[in-house]
Amino acid sequence: MTKRIPEKPDFETSLKELESLVETMEKGDLSLEDSLSHFERGVQLSRTCQQALKAAEQKVEILMKKTGQDEIVSFNDEDA
Repeated sequence: MTKRIPEKPDFETSLKELESLVETMEKGDLSLEDSLSHFERGVQLSRTCQQALKAAEQKVEILMKKTGQDEIVSFNDEDA
């Protein structure tokens, strides 16, 4: 019997789970052990989200260079 390697969750799934963990922890009803477990999972999810965002940023940079745009302009609410 072969073991199947679980797929890495996508950004949206990871973010949704991370938000759920934060909400649960903010209620303050968890034991110390459960809080630490939730925190550890939250760190893992945060890293997954950061990696996904970094990969997306790199793809955007590549696409921008292919279209002849060398610089990515920062988007802020103030610019809108």
